[in-house]
Amino acid sequence: MPLLLLAIFLAVPLIEVFLFIELGSVIGALWTVLLCVATAVTGAALVRWQGRAVMASAQQALRENRMPAVEAFDGVCIMVAGVMLLTPGFFTDAVGFALLIPPLRHLLRRYLSRHVQNVDIQMRAGAGGRVMDGEWEVVNDPPRPANDPRLTPPRP
Repeated sequence: MPLLLLAIFLAVPLIEVFLFIELGSVIGALWTVLLCVATAVTGAALVRWQGRAVMASAQQALRENRMPAVEAFDGVCIMVAGVMLLTPGFFTDAVGFALLIPPLRHLLRRYLSRHVQNVDIQMRAGAGGRVMDGEWEVVNDPPRPANDPRLTPPRP
């Protein structure tokens, strides 16, 4: 995992520099910078619009006494998209705009739910496949009397 993160932290800036140089040589430096700013502004507006829609959907789910898991995942994707879109570069912008497409978020959610479920099963079984049993009990504190000084707020 640390090697994967190192590879990402090295590859992404190199890809961005390569894209800046290539695009700058085709359309010019000024247009490249303006395009980079335009994608950031457009992305921020889309993130704001989709973020409000997901927030309203989450509130509706809570009103229906339903866990807003899909909305929470979409919210995280939109937040990551916002960070990617505000980061200067065309590769990060492409990833950010991709995260704003609902069908792609749905596919990502399905993939991750299957992958995380498999990890959960592996973690429950342990590395050797054995399950460790344990005992537990619920301990409730005894009720306090009404005249208990710890229940009344201090007087000024």
